[in-house]
Amino acid sequence: MKDFAGKICFITGAASGAGLGQAKVFGKAGMKVAIADIRQDALDKAVEEIVAYGIKKEDILALKVDLTNREQYKAAADKVEEVFGGPPHLLIQTAGVNSFGPIEASTFDDFDWVMGVCLDHVVNGLLIFVPRMIKAYANKTEFHVATTSSMGAFMAGSGTGPYSAAKAAVNNLMYSYAESLKPYGAGATVLCPGNINSNIGNAEKYRPENLKNTGYHVSEGTMKTLRAIHADGIDPIELAEILKEGIEKGRIIVLPSRDTEAWAAQLRAQNEIIEDYTLPAPEREAKAAERMKEMMKRFAPAEGEDGKDAPRPMWGVPEGGEPFGKARDDLDWIDPNKKL
Repeated sequence: MKDFAGKICFITGAASGAGLGQAKVFGKAGMKVAIADIRQDALDKAVEEIVAYGIKKEDILALKVDLTNREQYKAAADKVEEVFGGPPHLLIQTAGVNSFGPIEASTFDDFDWVMGVCLDHVVNGLLIFVPRMIKAYANKTEFHVATTSSMGAFMAGSGTGPYSAAKAAVNNLMYSYAESLKPYGAGATVLCPGNINSNIGNAEKYRPENLKNTGYHVSEGTMKTLRAIHADGIDPIELAEILKEGIEKGRIIVLPSRDTEAWAAQLRAQNEIIEDYTLPAPEREAKAAERMKEMMKRFAPAEGEDGKDAPRPMWGVPEGGEPFGKARDDLDWIDPNKKL
């Protein structure tokens, strides 16, 4: 897809972070932009930001939607057609949440919440919108589906089990749609960022009451640490521009930098780890130990200009924060080292 002007875009999770960056970038490219999110106050603020970025207010449609609720999602799709005159030419599903803790500490609520938002909402959007898009645009005009996934889709997630599983499934879905949409003159893209300057560190604040039973240690302190980490991530506008360029060039996977070779090298390294899962345990563990040794070199003290050792930058726990990724300490089957 190369021509965006005058067309319709629907973006989930667009009240903040990566989704809001996408709304600004694709709106600036001349698209009418429908933004969906579960938080009305955040949607109102997002509309103000998008207008301030130079997009006409009449070209923005804000929709409060629980994306895991299929009836609400269908109603949102109907509203887009009613207001903008047709289904989106570009569907971008970016809404996501995450929580951190040992996978063996996970509860049903942890899986239902994270996979519900990160995977089920993507399935909902594809099944609701793609048939409408095919009927309206097949071999007549360009259309495209995209999903924001994660570099976590390519690696084991022992501390992010539900999230990594959901993102791996999302990637595979988009590979499948990329093949299936070819006869209709359309394409699919999956964006796989690393760290993003976004509000995902606050995700636990918005976890539904009926899914609050987590096996992980979650507190204001853990969220503060996550916010500090995410503040150091890629700017959402830059990430959206990288996605736009990837869509224009017909990429199926978009990595989070224009320096694609650097990220491709990381992807190859992750693929090598997966290949090593086929090895006998002693050989596999020896290779893993060697990798860990190489990785720790990056955080070893480096000689400064004055000849003294200076530590390399590394994320830490900010004042008032606390480490994240631990299990609740009342779970009696968890290794004590994985507890508080």
